[in-house]
Amino acid sequence: MKKILFILCLLGLGLQQLTAQENIKTMFYNLLNFPDISPDRIDDLEIIIADYQPDLFMVCELNDSFGAGQILTRLQTINPNYAQATFFTNTSDDNSGDFDTLQNLIYYDSSKFILEAQDIVQTTIRDFNRYTLKLNTVNQVTNPIRLEVFVGHLKAGNSPEDEAKRFLMVEQLTSYFSTLDANSYVLFAGDLNLYTSNDFAFGQLSNSGNDIPLIDPINRLGDWHNNSTFVDVFTQSTRTQGGLGGAAGGFDDRFDFILTSENMLTNPDLYYVANSYKSFGNNQNPDCYNSAINSSDCAEIMGSGINYSQSLRNALHDMSDHLPVVMELETNEQLLSTPTFNEEVTFNFIRGNVITNQLAFLLNSSKKDNEYVIYNVLGQELQSGVVKNNDITTVNVGTFPKGIYYLTIENYTKTKKFIKQ
Repeated sequence: MKKILFILCLLGLGLQQLTAQENIKTMFYNLLNFPDISPDRIDDLEIIIADYQPDLFMVCELNDSFGAGQILTRLQTINPNYAQATFFTNTSDDNSGDFDTLQNLIYYDSSKFILEAQDIVQTTIRDFNRYTLKLNTVNQVTNPIRLEVFVGHLKAGNSPEDEAKRFLMVEQLTSYFSTLDANSYVLFAGDLNLYTSNDFAFGQLSNSGNDIPLIDPINRLGDWHNNSTFVDVFTQSTRTQGGLGGAAGGFDDRFDFILTSENMLTNPDLYYVANSYKSFGNNQNPDCYNSAINSSDCAEIMGSGINYSQSLRNALHDMSDHLPVVMELETNEQLLSTPTFNEEVTFNFIRGNVITNQLAFLLNSSKKDNEYVIYNVLGQELQSGVVKNNDITTVNVGTFPKGIYYLTIENYTKTKKFIKQ
């Protein structure tokens, strides 16, 4: 009997630990001079964010505060809890080029994070931006968990001079790390413009002699540039055609990273989730090498378990010449935002509820096989179908007359109105 009670206690403790685990989704994205080039790209960005729904969204190449606010407005249609840090213009221009309009920023789910502080790390070329986020946990007074987030954009180019400039930037960043507690949880996300892990800048970031050495959580080191064996981690370029801004050389580089402090592989308070680091939109298809991300060469490999849809890859292609990088974290502390009893079912229109030919929406729910029904203002059923749960559902309404319509979804109590132009 004692053995049975002991086993039951162990099971109870195990279940308690499992229920306490909380997931945090992070994403870094080079926005390619947003909102310049084409401000309409905000529609593509909304599709991308709605698909992954990061709790922490880190960006570079954001041009101005207007673009920052435009992004926040769209994010809040997906999740009203999104907030942004304060936008600062660049303070580090060395007068060798126009870097004043290439800024960094973060957006975050304010139900999961509290922004406690932010700072600027000046370098010879561009600022790094630091953000101190505290997890909004039940035990935040007795066991506060803080994440130090750094976002940056290193010097581009493959010449020895470019490599030297990247090194000088990173040297100033790692020097700043000496002001942090040595046990800090650190994320460094950015477009690092690295062609190889032998680049002096990467060596400086990962130097074991640093106050806080950084690591590549997936440990995919080597010569990335034009090396098809690394196609699974490539992030640039999404395009093979000119005229869209940015690079157009096809998929052949790993420029974008999320690096972590070493303690985030081992500490249960906040840790990297194994196998969660992805080049978002990259189906890991070997044929994608030197191709455009929305081409058939970059389609899903059947049976691989990786499926970034054609519609998502179209949005990624049109939004930027980079793919985002995503990574998940977990904590054993319970977040205050976690629903205790009731499951939250969320619904969002993609690109708004005023449409022309195609209705697109996203339903997040644990219940499968939900059905949608569209009614006109007279209550007559016009169309029905199956919802792609936790994915974007698109419905062709091009044959509908102009007017007001209503959408209902099984297991979702609210009726949603949309307008056909």
